[in-house]
Amino acid sequence: MMKFRLKMKNFWQDIFKFPSYLIFHPFDGFYELKRERKGKTWVGLTFLLLFVLFRIYQYLNESIIINFRNPNNLNTMTEILTVGLVFVLFVLGNWSVTTLLSGKGKMRDIFLVTSYALFPIVLIGFPAVFISNYLTMEEMGIYTLTMGIAYVIAGWMLFLGILNIHEYGLLKTIITFVLTIVAMAFMVFLGLLFFDVIQQVVAFITSIYDELRLR
Repeated sequence: MMKFRLKMKNFWQDIFKFPSYLIFHPFDGFYELKRERKGKTWVGLTFLLLFVLFRIYQYLNESIIINFRNPNNLNTMTEILTVGLVFVLFVLGNWSVTTLLSGKGKMRDIFLVTSYALFPIVLIGFPAVFISNYLTMEEMGIYTLTMGIAYVIAGWMLFLGILNIHEYGLLKTIITFVLTIVAMAFMVFLGLLFFDVIQQVVAFITSIYDELRLR
């Protein structure tokens, strides 16, 4: 029984208390995340999964007053791939940029900062979407404001997290984010170019095969 209680206490510490601590004490919190290794990979993956589930939940259950999406048009795989792709592109883009700019953070640190930054969206989002179904048109502004606050907190956590793990100043962090977006766009361009070349090669080989077969 004591071991079970200890495990539950550690679980609660990892999944709720420490992420909450990051919101209110970001400088100390991200220092501990990196230096004292309080950030856990499984927690980061859990928040990423919960964020995907939240997007699906929001798509299906947000109040019909502001939700004009057709639930039948939901493509779960598209949601998973979209979130996963943007997440991976940001981590890789930030890692590549900060490597060139002498950043102190490792790829694991960037992954943890990015995934832990999703915590306020998950924490606030699920109950907010549920409550939105009981709000009137006049009260819907409360829901919009609440979700806006959740995303602002998440962005603030991400910004301060990147600033802390790379040991940058304010200006250099801003430049890093701009260059990260450029790097993400460049990787998308390379990916599209690669698939286009592959498509053309396959089409070329297929045409040669068809021509030889006809002979």
